[in-house]
Amino acid sequence: MARLMKQAMQTLEGQLLIAMPNMGDPRFERTVIFLCAHSREGAMGFVINRTMDRPSIPDFLKQLNIIADGEEDTISEELRRMPLHMGGPVEPGRGFVLHSPDYRAESTLRIDEEVSLTATLEILRAIAVGRGPRAALLTLGYSGWAGGQLEEEIVSNGWLTSSSDPELLFDPANDTKYDRALQRLGINPSLLSGEAGHA
Repeated sequence: MARLMKQAMQTLEGQLLIAMPNMGDPRFERTVIFLCAHSREGAMGFVINRTMDRPSIPDFLKQLNIIADGEEDTISEELRRMPLHMGGPVEPGRGFVLHSPDYRAESTLRIDEEVSLTATLEILRAIAVGRGPRAALLTLGYSGWAGGQLEEEIVSNGWLTSSSDPELLFDPANDTKYDRALQRLGINPSLLSGEAGHA
């Protein structure tokens, strides 16, 4: 137990959390979360495998006054195909963009060598006109933990942890991300039970 607690205290920034079957919180069942921040003060991340039916991307951009009614044709095909993700239950009206590091603005936060985070309208405007990052994931809301809370959930067998993979993170095939994240750890999803240990 002490060894697990020590492991859990190491920073998980830039890694994935994979929900265990015994999660118990329907908001996080079968979720994969990319952690952007993790310290003794708490943690913050984004669910990367749940999308929203509404609002549509054009409606979302209208709500933000990035495009006006009748300007839907000005949206890049890339953005039109991009789903809007449910990043988590905290601040569900606020937008965030996880993206490849080829886009950088003053407010961009570099998470690691392969992923950055920007939470301003400028990146949405850039994506809308085809000048955004090579890869991006749009979310509304985020997932957050108070100091020590995530560590307790990991030790209580609520989450598996894994190194991140940009191909998985930015892949639009959200329905298979959970199983693929487990398979990357060598775990057969159909054999996983709530009693399994940590990777």
